[in-house]
Amino acid sequence: MTVLYSARGAPSPRRARIFLAEKGIEVPVQDVDLRDQEQFADEFRRRNRCCTVPVLELDDGTCIAESDAICLYFETLHPEPALMGTDARSRALVRSWDRWVEMDGYLAVAEGFRNSFAGFKDRAVPGPHPVAQIEALAERGAQRYRYFLEDLDARLAESPFVALETFSVADITAMVTVDFARRALEIEPGDNLTHLHRWYGEVSARPSAQA
Repeated sequence: MTVLYSARGAPSPRRARIFLAEKGIEVPVQDVDLRDQEQFADEFRRRNRCCTVPVLELDDGTCIAESDAICLYFETLHPEPALMGTDARSRALVRSWDRWVEMDGYLAVAEGFRNSFAGFKDRAVPGPHPVAQIEALAERGAQRYRYFLEDLDARLAESPFVALETFSVADITAMVTVDFARRALEIEPGDNLTHLHRWYGEVSARPSAQA
């Protein structure tokens, strides 16, 4: 049986769950208790040696880690509705914008959070190896995210959605990033970011956002 290993409250698994909800695909979900560090247990390491969620385990025992890889797997099997583009041009655009959101937005929030939250002591970088927190990186991550919000607003001034004229996985990544920053860094988009607020109102109202 195919199973999605997830974790409630964690942003990366949420991205995969929203993607599945948009596709109308139901997959059994098994939560991994990150607070209890179940991701480091031998049983889970056999599924993903990086000790991170989400992980998709297929019927034949194949394990696919990382939300973007899981999304690609389901997009290939179920191309409609298209969330990663429909031709070479649109697929490249979605990939480009999604990568930008991840690098400049999501990873900035993660940098700020993992280098400041006491629960990540010696776990400043996801994975099986201990990495010390650096206070300056927490500050840098927060500032990088503030810049990202300004840049995202500018992008949404010229496009109804992040990558294309239609909703895509880049919008999922961006929405998850904004929600992640609200909880992890307590940073709200400023009232002056009107295009971002217009977009966020639309994407967060989609039923899939509750996945």
